[in-house]
Amino acid sequence: VQLQAYGGGLVQAGDYLRLSCAASVGTFSMYRMGWFRRAPGKEREFVAAISGSTGRIFYTDSVKGRFTISRDNAKNTVYLQMNSLKPEDTAVYYCAARSAPWVATRPNEYNYWGQGTLVTVSS
Repeated sequence: VQLQAYGGGLVQAGDYLRLSCAASVGTFSMYRMGWFRRAPGKEREFVAAISGSTGRIFYTDSVKGRFTISRDNAKNTVYLQMNSLKPEDTAVYYCAARSAPWVATRPNEYNYWGQGTLVTVSS
């Protein structure tokens, strides 16, 4: 499984971005997908996760109501729509895939990782 995340950039507080993660995998719907981020000087943290096809979704509290995770299994792609961005959202964002049959929120529960895309939010 190979994951390619893209869509990061430099934006101002209050702006929006949409991150995409394209997966090279046989049956994309069999993988649970997650987004994580690592801010400068901090540990990698969970942002959002989505099930393969049941629509089950989880968010970390700090992004609820602002971020939306979704996926298009026909395109082997998972998205993270980020609205009302704040300077504290500045981080490298990673997508991850998990083959086990439930949604997870801890980094060590994911098998595959993309290379990360940098999101910088200026105040």
